[in-house]
Amino acid sequence: MRVTSIQMEIKDRHKEENLEAALNLLDQAPSSDLVLLPELWPCGYFSFHRYREDSEPIDGPTVSALREKASAMGTHILMGSLVLREDDDLFNAALLLGPAGGIMAQYRKIHLFGYQSEERKLLTAGKKPTVVDLPWGKAGITTCYDLRFPELYRLMVDQGVSIFLVPSAWPLARLDSWRLFNRARAHENLSYLFSCNCAGTSDGKTFAGHSMIVDPSGEVLAEGGEDACYVSADIDQQRVQDVRKEFSALNDRVF
Repeated sequence: MRVTSIQMEIKDRHKEENLEAALNLLDQAPSSDLVLLPELWPCGYFSFHRYREDSEPIDGPTVSALREKASAMGTHILMGSLVLREDDDLFNAALLLGPAGGIMAQYRKIHLFGYQSEERKLLTAGKKPTVVDLPWGKAGITTCYDLRFPELYRLMVDQGVSIFLVPSAWPLARLDSWRLFNRARAHENLSYLFSCNCAGTSDGKTFAGHSMIVDPSGEVLAEGGEDACYVSADIDQQRVQDVRKEFSALNDRVF
């Protein structure tokens, strides 16, 4: 299995321009079985004034265009997240698209950020974790701030997850925490973790980049810098079973 995170440069521009940029980046991405985009790339995470204006229903133009692209590429795409509109509610929703262009899973961000952020004021929190069957094992989808809540990841491991997918808009000011949590969530759960963070800026706030591919022992297989880039690695899913058999920490838990 080959996985690629597209560490997209976020710019304060129209949603349609960001969509065109994302489609071009997908066209240029290394051939992969799974491709990830970051959190709220259509409008930029910190552009809170755009959330409602740029929101879309699940059959809106952004999701429709990415579904067509997944089908054309014949690959799985975690299309990062967008502001999803359902009736009067807005959600930070990450969608996993299959190689035939179908929507395989939807995750609505559970932990909404409140510190120097309006996300919690503007959006409705999700209620449950999302676990989906992939050809390489069960995957759990989380988003950005979720990384600070290890109980969510352990809950998904108990549902059979061996891969975590994490679109994010993590700021540069907390880069050290980002790198720590990526490795910790993978290592403590003896699982792969694939993260895709933003580069660039949104409403004057700079993103950290450093998208990561981490193996079940906490080893970083690939990591981006602060600028836009592709982060790719070849994954051996048998590695999860081997690590869990050799070091049985998940079986040694005491409640």
